[in-house]
Amino acid sequence: MSGSRQELLARLADTGYAAGWRAVRMLPEPVARGTFDHAGRWAAGREGKGVRQLRANLRVATGGALSEAALEELTTRAMVSYARYWQEAFRLPSLTAERIRRDTAVPGIEHIARARDEGRGVIIALPHSGNWDAAGAWFIDWLGGPFMTVAERLEPESLYRRFLEYRESLGMRVVPLTGGDRPSSDRLREWVAEGGVSCLLVDRNLGPGGVPVTFFGREAAMPGGAALLADRTGAALIPAVGQFTTAGWRVRVHPEVPVQGPGRLKDRVATAMQQVADAFTAGIAERPEDWHMLGRIWHDVPADPPRSGAGATA
Repeated sequence: MSGSRQELLARLADTGYAAGWRAVRMLPEPVARGTFDHAGRWAAGREGKGVRQLRANLRVATGGALSEAALEELTTRAMVSYARYWQEAFRLPSLTAERIRRDTAVPGIEHIARARDEGRGVIIALPHSGNWDAAGAWFIDWLGGPFMTVAERLEPESLYRRFLEYRESLGMRVVPLTGGDRPSSDRLREWVAEGGVSCLLVDRNLGPGGVPVTFFGREAAMPGGAALLADRTGAALIPAVGQFTTAGWRVRVHPEVPVQGPGRLKDRVATAMQQVADAFTAGIAERPEDWHMLGRIWHDVPADPPRSGAGATA
């Protein structure tokens, strides 16, 4: 794709997000929900590469136990769930703290409370499941202050700034993954070492390397920074998995994953990230339709071929 075409698409994306944040808040919530529900079903039927990768990922996440018809229906529900995430993202800054508290359930919150009572920092490891922004709003209210997270730098810069301002409006402290005045790892380490809380999405490794894990029974890689940060600061590494409920949200918090101890650091980080992967496996399996993973996770699981049209295979 040419540079000028990429720039045009980036500008259009920025314009679209800006329009969404303005327009969706003006719609009655049932109308907005119905509109995005329809959009999710439409996107599922379009058979784009992201949808076909999602279907392939869900086939693995369900152990290959579903018929193709049942898998297709699950993929459609997953795209409706993903559309719900965006509908709520556009409306979330206008929701009250009371609404967030009322409609959010957080089983296992005692695991985070225990670490906080001990005066330790906390690193919450999350997958792309449910509405992680709504979960973040709930945590900020519960903590009585901000947590720190890392954002991938988007193009154009105006789109990155828009997402940065959105998440900061919810009360988050956001540092860029790249291009900041200081490395994000340094900022996170200082924040957590002083007893702060950090929330990190770690179910997909975007950079080179990564820590090998077994995820839904297949070899994958996850970024090891969360475990390394816990080792260096003594913070509690705690997995959590977001889900949707009919009226709101659920965040299932799992017990702390130990990192510090005897043995080589490399081995301890690998063991810790495997336990994080195991917690994600259990949580996602409860509601696989809420796992919004349209990117490739397993090196040997590419996107499904198109079901119809050019390039379709049997």
